[in-house]
This record gives sequence, C-alpha cells and structure tokens, in this order.
Amino acid sequence: MSVIEALKQRRAIRNYTTQAVEKEKIEQILQAATYAPNDRMREPWHFYVMQGDAMKRYEEMATAYLQERFPTKPNLVESSLKVVQTTPVAIVVTADIAVGDVDATEDNVFAVCSAIMSMWLAAEELGLGFVWRTRGVGLVHDTRMHDFIGASDTQKVVGTIFIGYPEEQDLPDKKRTSFVEKTTWLA
Repeated sequence: MSVIEALKQRRAIRNYTTQAVEKEKIEQILQAATYAPNDRMREPWHFYVMQGDAMKRYEEMATAYLQERFPTKPNLVESSLKVVQTTPVAIVVTADIAVGDVDATEDNVFAVCSAIMSMWLAAEELGLGFVWRTRGVGLVHDTRMHDFIGASDTQKVVGTIFIGYPEEQDLPDKKRTSFVEKTTWLA
C-alpha cells in the first residue's frame, strides 16, 4: 500500500479485541517513531509503554479524572473509559522541554507529533488499530498523567496512544475538506 493510500485509509480505532499485541510489533512501532524528522537531531521523545497492571492503575486514574471533570455526564465517562478498558497496550509520548528556549520546546513538540504519526502508519501496516488521545482520557493536560508515568520536569506529555487488534467494525469514509479550500497560493 502506498503512503497516500495508508493516509486515506487511516482511522482512529477505539474498539479492540482482547488479543495481546506482540512485543516485536510494539518495538517496530517505537522504532518507526524514531525516524521522524526533528530539529537538530535532538530526538526529543520518550515513550512510556503501559500493559497489564499498569493499564489497570491507569484506568483507576482515568476514572477519577473523568468523574471529576464530568460529574453530571456518567455516559460520557463510561464511553471514554471503554478504550482504556479494552486496549492491551497504551503508550504515553512526551517531548523534551528545552529550558529557557520556548521555540526549541515548541519544535520538540512538533517533532513528537511527527513521531506519533509515524507510529500510526507503522501500526496500520502491522494490522493494528491506533488512536491518539490528548484531552479527556488522554490526560495530556492533567498533572496526574505526568506523575503517573514518572516523567521529569523537563518532559511534556503530548499524547496517549492506544494500540490493539481492532474489533470488526464498519467504518464510514472520512469526509475531508478539499485542500483547495484550505490553500492559498503565493507567487
């Protein structure tokens, strides 16, 4: 499959089977991330892989967070937690903070976003489902995730990735705005 076809077919998968993801496939996904472009070869990423008991502890933390954030929306809490409860592996990805250099820190976040996209395409090639969460169950904007993974003060959480073997599901085609409406040509 070409890269363009992979991009067109890419979907956020939130429903997984209980089948464990092989360590070799996780390692291939992590290796793919390291090929992402990054400013001055800082390689500003770190990956925290959660499985087994770590996923159970993460579920407890995510439940508490979501119940606090959405106390009047129990259905939203329940539906948000489903991906945590069914995913065999999650990876939290951080970007290095360049102390005293806001621009370099921002560049590092951009590089990590590129690394996550590389992970997504690798997962697709390996027959795995993938979803990148930030807000809500991703806990990117909450210090609990940072503390949970033991990240240093010079790391910023950029995303929580859920990976697994996808349940059979009919996914509709993605409706996308044409680049024509989002492009300005300058001469």
